Amino acid sequence: MRPVLRILSVLTSAFPLWVLAAGILAVIRPTLFTWFSGPLITIGLGVIMLSMGMTLGFEDFRRVGRERGRVLPGVLLQYTVMPTLGWSLGYLFDLPTPFAVGLILVSCCPGGTASNVISYLAKADVALSVTMTMLSTLVAALMTPTLTELLAGSRVDVPARGLLLSTVQVVILPVVGGALIKWRFPRAIEAVLPVAPLVAVVAITLIVASIIGAGREQILEAWPRLVLAVFSLHVFGFLVGYAAGKGLLGSEIAARTVSIEVGMQNSGLGVLLAQQNFASPLVAIPSALSSVFHSLVGSLVAAWWRRSAPEET
Repeated sequence: MRPVLRILSVLTSAFPLWVLAAGILAVIRPTLFTWFSGPLITIGLGVIMLSMGMTLGFEDFRRVGRERGRVLPGVLLQYTVMPTLGWSLGYLFDLPTPFAVGLILVSCCPGGTASNVISYLAKADVALSVTMTMLSTLVAALMTPTLTELLAGSRVDVPARGLLLSTVQVVILPVVGGALIKWRFPRAIEAVLPVAPLVAVVAITLIVASIIGAGREQILEAWPRLVLAVFSLHVFGFLVGYAAGKGLLGSEIAARTVSIEVGMQNSGLGVLLAQQNFASPLVAIPSALSSVFHSLVGSLVAAWWRRSAPEET
């Protein structure tokens, strides 16, 4: 059993490589991934969120209250630093309206579950990362529609109610459902849990590659500005997250954890919200690219910090 668990762990930890490879393949041969579309994307994101919920217990929810002094600053930065960057970079790079709105949308999404994997690889505080991801996900039903409407409303009609309902359906319900399943059937979840992270990795990889493949022509046409904008969003997210986390929390490990949490978004949610609530399919493309770049930047950061792990615990 141990060799199997080790293989599953290695495959899951290679998540950034899978996303990067799939993204490149999607540009070269879109048909390899464009079949994964429509309801499959909704199901895929639901599986990801359900997997996240199954890794949580109600103790994790209680920990938010106990450790709010460490958790709340990270969540506050998630919903201030990234939306500000998304809005600013859209104007700085003079992106076409659909891409600018898509960049704002993904910047207003909660932290991604991949941040927990990167935190583990970087020897950061995984428990703090999971707690921040959970809380930012739970408040996304309010924050993501509100911030998107506030920042993108001048460019396009933002269906805030639709964003709210979509977020509740594909994020809140699966996460809470996963936690309830774990509480009610703990032994069954113990058997499934080792496979769940890898299933989530496969799902997000397919979602990202599908959107990139479908928007291949538009990506190639606008790629210099679009790619630089999305890449900058995550680079500055990591940098500002680290600096602010260090200033607010003091601890080096906590600062690194906040940096990872702020710099990595739930790009799969951004894809789904864009597809379900905006007329232009181009709005989903920044979210797909976001998944590739935050995984790449996160992996580089993790490799660097892993070599210089702080002594504090």
